[in-house]
Parts: sequence; C-alpha cells; structure tokens
Amino acid sequence: MHPDLSQVFPTAKRLASVSSIGLRIPKARLRTLKAAAEAAVADPKLFRALGNIEQTVARLQTIDGIGEWTAQYIALRAIRDMDAFPSTDIGLLRGVATINGKATSAASLLSRAESWRPWRAYAAQHLWAADGSAFCKPTAHAASLVS
Repeated sequence: MHPDLSQVFPTAKRLASVSSIGLRIPKARLRTLKAAAEAAVADPKLFRALGNIEQTVARLQTIDGIGEWTAQYIALRAIRDMDAFPSTDIGLLRGVATINGKATSAASLLSRAESWRPWRAYAAQHLWAADGSAFCKPTAHAASLVS
C-alpha cells in the first residue's frame, strides 16, 4: 500500500460479510451493493465479458436490485463492453436534447442507437459529454447522428 493512502474501498469478500459499511446510503442500495459483492465472490468472472451485451445484461440482472440501467452501466464501465448503452440514462437523453434541440424518449434513443452497434458505448460517451456542457458546441455531423 502507498504510504499516503489511508483508506481503500473494501473487497467484495469483505463487503459481502459485513452488516454495514458506514456509508449513508439507502438500505435498498446497500442490499444491492451487498448482493453484487456476494455475486462477485461466488463468480470471480462476474465483471468480465462473457458473450454479447444481451447475455451480459441478463447475467447482471440476476443480482438482486440490479435493473436494466444499472446492468448496462456496469457493462459499459466495469466490463468495458463496447456495445453497452443505458438508453434510459438522463444524461444521454439530455445530451441528445442538447445536440438536436429537442427532447427524445429512451425508446426512440435506443432505436436510433441500433445503427451505432457494436460501438454504442462510444456514442454514450459523446452524448454524456454533450449533456448541457457550455463548452460543447454540437456540430452538424453530431446532430445528424442522433436525429
């Protein structure tokens, strides 16, 4: 351990075995965190890419408290699946609105994102970057991608 490092996040094994982690989070979120830790202990390959994005999301959704958005987000961030796309994410929806100048639904965004396969995670990164950023001036090309 680095000499200046005074705290680290607990391991999955430790999280799975404690009744409290000392964070002020809702009880449901704590149960989900513990369930994810227990699943990671039971399956060391849980956060590795195994199959396509649909299989990955389905596997993650077997964990108590993990829904579609969370599974997609875990697949995008932790598993680094290039096709993960949390279409109901408010930041993505705001990013599209920033680029297009009008709101869209999650279903509409998901439908549009089909043409971005298998690179939808990269599109998500661009949409998050466009989310209300005063520094982001969407180009005509960017607008053509999401309209």
